[in-house]
Amino acid sequence: MTRRKLLFSFFAATPLVYPCYWEPRWLDLTHRRVKLQSGGFRQPIRILHLSDLHASMYVPLSMIERAITRGLAQTPDLICLTGDFITHRQDFDARAYSQTLRRLSAAAPTFAVLGNHDGGTWTARHLGNSDHRLVERILENAGVELLHNRSLDVQVRGNAVTMVGVGDLWSNEVEPRRAFADVHGERPTILLAHNPDTKDVVKYRPWDLMLSGHTHGGQVIVPFEGARYAPVKDKRYVAGLKSWGTRQIHVTRGVGNVGGVRLGCRPEASLLAVG
Repeated sequence: MTRRKLLFSFFAATPLVYPCYWEPRWLDLTHRRVKLQSGGFRQPIRILHLSDLHASMYVPLSMIERAITRGLAQTPDLICLTGDFITHRQDFDARAYSQTLRRLSAAAPTFAVLGNHDGGTWTARHLGNSDHRLVERILENAGVELLHNRSLDVQVRGNAVTMVGVGDLWSNEVEPRRAFADVHGERPTILLAHNPDTKDVVKYRPWDLMLSGHTHGGQVIVPFEGARYAPVKDKRYVAGLKSWGTRQIHVTRGVGNVGGVRLGCRPEASLLAVG
C-alpha cells in the first residue's frame, strides 16, 4: 500500500472511530434526585438503575463489568435492571455473564424484568429465542430476583417498599392484573417495565416511580432533530427523569447498544436518590 492510500484509508475511517468505538464505551454515570408525591421514605434510598446491557459481540462482558463497577462504587441500597440482557441467542458466555451479574446481588437486593430481546414472540421474529428460559437461568444463577408480572414487598434502610415488575410490551407479556394483584398503594411502589410506553397499560394501577430502558436514549441523536430513531410512541419519554401527572418515570440510556454505534448519546449507569 502506498503512503497516499494509507493516509486516505486513515482519514476515511476516522469519522467512524468515535461513534463505533469511542462513544459506545464512554460510560456516563448520572445522578438524579426523585421526590415521590406519595410521601416518599423516612430515609432516602439509593437505587442503581441499569438497563439494556445487550451482552453481544458489540457489548463485551468487560463493558458490562465496568458499568457494574462504577455503579457499585456509589453504594446503592437497591439495584434495578430493566431488561434486554442479551441481543441474540447466545454470542456470549452465559456462565461468565451470571458471574458478572452476581456482583450486583452480592452488594444489594437486585430486581429485574425482561426486555423484548430476552425471548418471546417479538424475539422469535427477530432471530432470537422463542422463550426467555436462557435469560431466566442467567438471572437465577446470578441471584437476581426476576419480577415477571408479580410484586414483592421489601425493606430498604428501614423503609417499606413495594417492587412490581411487568413483562415486555412488544412481546405482549404485560399482565397488570396479575402483577398488581397484591398491590394496594399502601406504601411507595416502584414499577419496573422495560418499555416506557408501558405506562399507558398500567395507568390505573398504583405506582409512584417507573423505571424503564429500551430506548437507548435514541442511540443516535440526529443534529437539529434529536432522537429520531427512539423505538417508542411517546417521544417525551426517551431519556431522563420526567413527571407523568403526579408520578415519575425514569428512562435510562442503557449500557449497551444494538449494532455497535452510539452518537451524541453516551451509555449510562444511573443512580437515583429516591425520597
